Amino acid sequence: MSQDQNRDVDRDRPDRPKVFHIKIDRTAYEVRQPVLAGAELRRLPEPDIGPDRDLFEVVPGGSDLKIEVDAKVEMRNGLRFFTAPAQINPGR
Repeated sequence: MSQDQNRDVDRDRPDRPKVFHIKIDRTAYEVRQPVLAGAELRRLPEPDIGPDRDLFEVVPGGSDLKIEVDAKVEMRNGLRFFTAPAQINPGR
């Protein structure tokens, strides 16, 4: 393990990184908490993700998962999220 990787490993759980690299709408973020609520994820971008947008976790090969504000999301490197309008008005 390189020194950089070693620094990112939690001493209590050596298999668990201390810093997680995730993306929201193609912007990279580093988070240090192993679990974040949907509301916490929505506050990472500047400005925050407003109530007019929904937050989804990208699920490769499956249906993307809508993240509710009270949902708990276990962090892992490479997680990707995107936002979309909360209401879509077709035909407008």
